[in-house]
Amino acid sequence: MDFIHQLGIRKLNSGVSTGTSWLSPTREKRLKSRSPIDGKVIASVRCGGAEELEQILATAQESCALWQQVPPPQRGDIVRQIGLELREQKEALGRLVSLEMGKSLQEGYGEVQEMIDICDFAVGQSRLLSGATLQSERPLHRIYDQYHPLGLVGIVTAFNFPVAVWSWNAMISAVCGNVNIWKPSSLVPLTAIAVQHLIGRVLRSNQLPEGIFSLVIGSGRSVGQAMLQDPRIPLISFTGSVATGRQAAQTVAARLGKSILELGGNNAIIITPQADLKLAIPAVVFGAVGTAGQRCTTTRRLIVHKKVYKQVKEALITAYQSLRIGSPLDPVNHVGPLVNQEAVAAYEQAVTAITAQGGRIIFGGKVLSGKGYASGCYVMPTLVEAEPSMPLVREETFAPILYLLKYKGALEQAIAIQNGVSQGLSSAIFTTGLAEAETFLSNQGSDCGIANVNLGTSGSEIGGAFGGEKETGGGREAGSDAWKAYMRRQTVTINHGTALPLAQGITFQL
Repeated sequence: MDFIHQLGIRKLNSGVSTGTSWLSPTREKRLKSRSPIDGKVIASVRCGGAEELEQILATAQESCALWQQVPPPQRGDIVRQIGLELREQKEALGRLVSLEMGKSLQEGYGEVQEMIDICDFAVGQSRLLSGATLQSERPLHRIYDQYHPLGLVGIVTAFNFPVAVWSWNAMISAVCGNVNIWKPSSLVPLTAIAVQHLIGRVLRSNQLPEGIFSLVIGSGRSVGQAMLQDPRIPLISFTGSVATGRQAAQTVAARLGKSILELGGNNAIIITPQADLKLAIPAVVFGAVGTAGQRCTTTRRLIVHKKVYKQVKEALITAYQSLRIGSPLDPVNHVGPLVNQEAVAAYEQAVTAITAQGGRIIFGGKVLSGKGYASGCYVMPTLVEAEPSMPLVREETFAPILYLLKYKGALEQAIAIQNGVSQGLSSAIFTTGLAEAETFLSNQGSDCGIANVNLGTSGSEIGGAFGGEKETGGGREAGSDAWKAYMRRQTVTINHGTALPLAQGITFQL
C-alpha cells in the first residue's frame, strides 16, 4: 500500500517524537497495529514509557518559553502551513484512518477535512485572542481582561477519531501559545505517527524548536497516568469513557490542574407528528450506523410519537435492509467493522441484555461471518423496540444499536425521556412546528451541550464549541470561545490618576 509509505509509516516505527526528531524506545513493548477490516498487522510501534515521557516533558518545557515569544499571528501562520500539508496528504491520511480504525473511506476523508477546517479556524483565531474592557467604579481607572498561555497541554485521544479530536485541541492550543503533548489511543497509533511526520516537516522548514508538538505512544499506566499526575502540565484534554474520564478528572483535580473532558453520549432524536420524514429517516440512519455506531455523537435512542411510530419503524427497517456492510475501503459500503473483538463482545452482550430486559429486536442483532468478514469484527446494525426505563437504554453501548422508544403525549414527555439519562452530549428534534422547535431549544428543553433542529446528532461543524453536560464531562473543544480553556485569564486594573480611591468606598489614611 503506497499511501502508507507516503505518510512515513514503516514496518517498525518509533512511537515517541519531539516534533522534529524521533526517540528510540527500547524498554517498553512493541505494539502491533491490526486493521479491523481483515485482522492483519499493518505495522508495529516501539512504545514509550516513563523515561521517554520525561524526555518529552523536558524538551517541551525548554521550547515553551520560545514559542510563547512568537506573536500569535505568526503562530497562526505555522498552523496555516500545517493545514496546507494536510490538504496535500488528505487522501493518504484519510485512507490510513479508514484502514486502521475501520470507519468508511468517506468518513476517513471527512476526519482529515475536520483537521483542515480547524487549522483554518485557528489561523483566524490567532488574531482574536481578545479580552473585554470593563467599567471601573473608581475615577481615572481602567479594567480589562487579558489571556496568557498556560504552557504545556496534554491531549489524550480515543480510537474512534484518531486524528480530528487531537487537532481540535492542538491547533487552538498552539495559537494560544502552548506546546502540546499527545497520547493517542494504542488502537490507532499509526495515524498519530503519520500526523507527527507531517508536523515535523512544517517545524523543520520554519526552523522552530523541538517540543511544540510532541507524541508519546504508550500504555495508560506508564504514560497516561503519569501525564495526569504531572504538575508541569496545567491542562489535560481527555477523550474516553465516563469511567476512565472520571478517574482522570479526579487525578488532575487532586493536583488542582485543569481538565477538558469529552466522555460518553447517549444521544436521542425526537420525531414529532410534524416532522418531515424525508429529512428525518436518512439523518437517523447515518447517526445510528455511521462509524459503526462508535461515535460519541452516535444516535442511540429514537423517541417517536405514536402517530408516526409505525411509519418511522417501517421506513427504518427498509433503510437498514439496504445497508451494505463490508470493507470501509470500498466506497460502495455504508458500514465497516467494529474496532476489535472486545467491541464485538460488548455488542453481543448488549443484544443479550436488552432482550432479557424485554426489548424486541426487529432488525439485526447478529455478528457476521464468512467471506469478507474474516476479522470477526463485523456486526449487523440493530433496531430494538424498547422502553425508556430499561437499564441498558440508559447506558452507552459503543455499537450500532438503535433503541426505538414511543411517546404518546405532548412534546414535554419526549423531552423528559431524552433528558432522563446521565449523559448530555448531543440531541436533535425533527419538526416543522416553530413552537416545538423553540420549546426544544428553551431552558425547559434539551439539557445537552448540542441541540439540533431538523438534522441528526452527529456531524457537527468545527465553528461551534463541541462538548456536553452531566456525565459527558462539561468541557468544550473546537470553535466559538473554546480557546479560552487553553489560556489563563487575568484581570488588569490600571490607575492613571493621582489619587488612590479604594473599591467599595473604603477609606484608608496613614
